[in-house]
Amino acid sequence: MTSTDTNALKGRGKLRDQAHSTDSPTTAATSPAPSEPLPDRARWLALTIVMAAAFMDLVDVTIVNIAIPSIERSAHASVSQIQWITAGYALAFAAGLITGGRLGDIHGRKRLFLIGVGGFTVASALCGFAVNPEMLVASRLLQGGMAALMVPQVLSIVHATFPAHERGKVFGLFGAVVGLGAVSGPLLGALLTEWNLFGLEWRPIFLINLPVGIAAWLLGRRFITESKAPKALKLDLVGVALVTLGLLMLLYPLTRGRELGWPLWGYVSMAGALGVFAALVAYERRKAARDGSPLVELSLFRVKSFAAGIAVQIVFGVALGIFFLVWTLYMQIGLGWRPLRAGLTGVPFSIAVSTAAGLSVQQLVPRFGRKVLQAGALVMGAGVLIYLWEARHYGLAIASWQMALPLVVMGVGMGLIVAPLTDAVLSGVPREHAGSASGLINTVQQMGNALGLGLVSVVFFGQIGDRLTQAQVGPAFVHAFQYALWWVAGIMGVIFLLMYALPKRPAQHVEGAAEEAPEVGKEPELVS
Repeated sequence: MTSTDTNALKGRGKLRDQAHSTDSPTTAATSPAPSEPLPDRARWLALTIVMAAAFMDLVDVTIVNIAIPSIERSAHASVSQIQWITAGYALAFAAGLITGGRLGDIHGRKRLFLIGVGGFTVASALCGFAVNPEMLVASRLLQGGMAALMVPQVLSIVHATFPAHERGKVFGLFGAVVGLGAVSGPLLGALLTEWNLFGLEWRPIFLINLPVGIAAWLLGRRFITESKAPKALKLDLVGVALVTLGLLMLLYPLTRGRELGWPLWGYVSMAGALGVFAALVAYERRKAARDGSPLVELSLFRVKSFAAGIAVQIVFGVALGIFFLVWTLYMQIGLGWRPLRAGLTGVPFSIAVSTAAGLSVQQLVPRFGRKVLQAGALVMGAGVLIYLWEARHYGLAIASWQMALPLVVMGVGMGLIVAPLTDAVLSGVPREHAGSASGLINTVQQMGNALGLGLVSVVFFGQIGDRLTQAQVGPAFVHAFQYALWWVAGIMGVIFLLMYALPKRPAQHVEGAAEEAPEVGKEPELVS
């Protein structure tokens, strides 16, 4: 599940530049809104188009998990291939987010949006018509890469299309789309898999993107206005290569290690990844000093709240990557539930996330600040422990309604975190780096998600024997699920502690307020 929220920030009592108002996998627009905005009808049509594309990506992330057991059975996919169907998308998406945002700034956001939508649609067709697991994995990698071109342009286009006083309403709509995607993805995946349309089994979960993608591409050409960054930028190709190489060297051994018997080269690769990331840091420093256009703005890490927020995002992504995959496998393979039952079981969780997210931004965070996010970590951890107790107590006889309580508690906790987190992280970032910061935040969350999916082979499949009889499958999966939940609960405790480094009072957006120019010399200081 991908969770994003967008809110503009105010700093030191004043509304900050709208470049801070990004909490989605995007690099914020660096150009101001046009002085002559499009007519109302055209602007709202453009918004509908980009929101439809964002919805398509959000659904595609959550819809796949529910269909994984069906893919495993009908496509005869191995454990590592199943992990790469999910982790491959997250990895390609994470590796390309910053690059996609920078390409939009350089070559035009409308152009990159249309390329991303078109490529995403083609990749969806390739996924739907995949003839073997290898083709499906490759198509998912392509799909994640195209999403990395498409998604970063969404809020950049909104920023360039709507005047400042309307963006609060637009960002609220974006939050509603996120919530709708979280609710509808698992349900839609369950229904399409259960219906087995035209005997295609799981394939319609990808093919459903075709009409949406084609419509978004055709309408986008007509109604979206082109925009670029006012200052010429250069793409840091070496930085892109180093980020991608480091991630592959880290995640590939984690994903394949158990299946291959944890060979020595896997440990060497993971250790070597640290060297690649060190080389990335050294290169980015030289790149920044030479031409001021690094892929990663390293000075951001000197901002205490930003460095802490990056740590929270990546660790939170690990927790989500582990939980959602093992939860699906637990219900459908361990308990033997049909996809529709599994999808309906998750509805209370999705509703709780959306409800708590709205309350946290509008009412709780303005009053209680950072304590709301920390309470969210504790509440989500409590929900995990309740789920752990129920899984042990009821075993294979557990019912959907018995899962409702821990899922609602977990959903409330997650909602208290995901909506205000980026506002808290960005509140101490200098205005000129807000775009780079927001893109980096969401990139590391996706990296964490990919890392969590890779760790599933250790924390879940590592607890399951290689050769199980039919009678052993259920108890083995229930035991592995309980073991994975201990990991998730521990991770939530780590997140709670990391949140102490976040600002006590994250700035919040005041809808309709006029944009004020920041005072000279009043940018937040970089702290050690």
